[in-house]
Amino acid sequence: MQRVSTTVVALIGPDASRRALEVGRASNVRAVVPEDRQPLDRAEAAWADAATTSLTYVVHDADPLRAVVTDWAALYDGAGQRGALETAIADAVARWRRRTIELPDYYLVLDAESLPATIRHWYLGVLRAAAPARVVPVPGTPAAVERALTRLPAGRWWPDLPDLLDGIDRVVPDAVTLETSASPS
Repeated sequence: MQRVSTTVVALIGPDASRRALEVGRASNVRAVVPEDRQPLDRAEAAWADAATTSLTYVVHDADPLRAVVTDWAALYDGAGQRGALETAIADAVARWRRRTIELPDYYLVLDAESLPATIRHWYLGVLRAAAPARVVPVPGTPAAVERALTRLPAGRWWPDLPDLLDGIDRVVPDAVTLETSASPS
């Protein structure tokens, strides 16, 4: 885990890029929306930006676990293969070990109910179970995102990425809703 002088927040969900840019207009927020590339390349670009920022918040849409999430959801939705998930995990862990990516301090999950069930379970089930205060569901409006930034709760930090992802291929998704998302999966 690398420390930087800013709070790094990844926005997840519909219109995450646009929301990041809108919230980035605030004087204490830097929006980072890397150009379209591979998910881990985008995450590296976002992390590099965060590491050089001294503003209070860096808000981005480049989840360093995007490929893992996509392949995990595909596996359990019947459209993916275990090998693709294993490759995504290995790639993410390798970059984490090289210190070119890091998990954000917080994930703000925008309009969580609109996400596909398996993706929703990843964020509100799997990730939230690992560090409950670090995954916050919020309405997807700019005002709600700005309000959430000022009210981020304190809580335990993420486990090291290899520990977080160890055995993830055996974590079967449940149907998570906002009402039940506070309980560990």
